[in-house]
Amino acid sequence: MQQLEIFTTELPPPKSCAFTGHRVLTDGFSPRKLKKEIKKLILQGVDTFYNGMAMGFDLLAAEKTLELKKKYPNIRLILCIPCYEQEKNFCQKDKDRYAAIYKKADERVYVADAYYRGCMQARNRYMADRADVLIAYCEKSEGGAAYTVNYFKKTKPQREIIFV
Repeated sequence: MQQLEIFTTELPPPKSCAFTGHRVLTDGFSPRKLKKEIKKLILQGVDTFYNGMAMGFDLLAAEKTLELKKKYPNIRLILCIPCYEQEKNFCQKDKDRYAAIYKKADERVYVADAYYRGCMQARNRYMADRADVLIAYCEKSEGGAAYTVNYFKKTKPQREIIFV
């Protein structure tokens, strides 16, 4: 009788995280919880954070990451920008936030030279493909955040999604 061997494939600990979330943050959203989850990942060894720089959740997640970078200078913030002039239709306050984050980021990646239908999804796939963990603010079953959550679940079912 032949004995079956059982192999367990243990995943290496996460090193990278991507963010996805809505442009409008509801009253129930907690920036404090977001920062707490980012810090928890840093303490677990995550050192690279991918951010899509959209209004709302993305800008806030980038700001919280940069706040934590003051205490944990080894972490890296990589901006994954869907196209040049992504921020051109932002309100002035968000344009200023965008510019401040852009200057402080460790790296900037442009997924496309110019806007095209689908460039936001291409940016989301780019981030999800590189991340070991996803931090998501997703309260709807459709839209960019839901697309990214579903893509991450499909391509990395063994990896964690942290909902904030």
